[in-house]
Amino acid sequence: MIEKYLKGWTFRTNEPKFDTGEEIDAFITGYENGNAVARIGDTILHVDGVPAEAVDTRVLLRVEEFDTNDHTGRATFIESIDEGTF
Repeated sequence: MIEKYLKGWTFRTNEPKFDTGEEIDAFITGYENGNAVARIGDTILHVDGVPAEAVDTRVLLRVEEFDTNDHTGRATFIESIDEGTF
């Protein structure tokens, strides 16, 4: 009976993996060495084309490359989704 209630459940990981071309929403958490950064758990994406006012806001990104071993990658800013801190 418990299987019926747990069907379709998954656990969220602190090291999510992304595919090239995948569009995701994330928070821009700041800058590192002059590059905007989005952190999703322990995964770090360096983001190109982020306007200064997008820091600490939720944005839509397109993943350009991703290293599944290091859980790091590069993404491109598409648009801001909403304002507000996380």
